[in-house]
Amino acid sequence: MNKILVIGSLNADLVVKSPRFPQPGETISGDDLQIIPGGKGANQAVAAARHGAQVAMIGRVGSDSFASFLVENLNANQVDTSHVLKTDSATGTAIIVVDANGQNSIVLSPGANGKVSPADVDPASFLTSKLLLLQLEIPTPTVLHAAQQARANGLTVILNPAPAKPLPAELLAHVDILIPNESELALLTGSPVTDVASAEVAAKEILKQGVKTVIVTLGSKGALLVTNTQVEQVDTYKVDVVDTTAAGDAFIGGFAAKLLESNGLPLDTQGQTLILQNAVRYGCACGALATTKFGAQPSLPTKDEVTKFIT
Repeated sequence: MNKILVIGSLNADLVVKSPRFPQPGETISGDDLQIIPGGKGANQAVAAARHGAQVAMIGRVGSDSFASFLVENLNANQVDTSHVLKTDSATGTAIIVVDANGQNSIVLSPGANGKVSPADVDPASFLTSKLLLLQLEIPTPTVLHAAQQARANGLTVILNPAPAKPLPAELLAHVDILIPNESELALLTGSPVTDVASAEVAAKEILKQGVKTVIVTLGSKGALLVTNTQVEQVDTYKVDVVDTTAAGDAFIGGFAAKLLESNGLPLDTQGQTLILQNAVRYGCACGALATTKFGAQPSLPTKDEVTKFIT
């Protein structure tokens, strides 16, 4: 069975639907508060597991009631949580407002996620994994250490540089596949990314820093796949949007699972182009389906749902 290791965040999402986003100093009424399992790391772990991949998670939760809620949810989704540690702090939380168009506004409180350390990574069994998924809701030194360990053990390293922040060149040099959105790519390169053409230019700048593949998620415009030998825009699927929360995580989890399912490793073998294109197209379907449901992990589609959707 395929093996994916995810090192990242676990959050309790505190979600309220409202007609629109409030202006500064304004109070508006919304729907009832919902508490939903989230966190980019946990979202991507669940997303990949729902497509049949064997997934393990490394991260931290706090000492509050949210901790067991998040860990039990991962277990229910067949994610190995034996390396999810408990720490003496609050569990990570995200305050999310979703407007009538399904767009969201998010404020993160890192809590225990901020205490995920390089030492937490060392007990991981890298030798039994093929692919590492990383994000930036845990400390950057821990992300770098994980990428270094994975590269030393022959894993393919996928980094989702979110939330957006400047990254050390050493980290990018250890990344095989970078999956940013437009704003994240703009911050990483210092260049405006306003359309497909500018996304291509910026992605090629990232390739110069040692990354082998850049996949820019473009929302309703799909995704742009850029390597040293190919550039291709992959269209997404039209759906009625309810909530965009975790659509990017759905894309990444589905992409990763499909990549392994296609036996596309290592990425420099013959047939790379078709394998990457198929995985990106599958990821686009996952992301589109995720926007049709409310909440983070509840919206993540299964393999069967995606198969029905695209056939």
